[in-house]
Amino acid sequence: MIGLSVAVGRFVEALFWAIMRVAGAVTVAAIAAAIALVMIWIVVRKLREPREPREPRG
Repeated sequence: MIGLSVAVGRFVEALFWAIMRVAGAVTVAAIAAAIALVMIWIVVRKLREPREPREPRG
């Protein structure tokens, strides 16, 4: 009976760490996607704003 209890405990622990690993991967992916969206938004905003004419050098 003790062997079964140890096996169940190890299974639950493995299941916990698997869930945590997936949750961590999802969190990292979500943060990376948010950063990418902010960078794309900044680039698009910079490209859409009108440019001021440059002063000639000399």
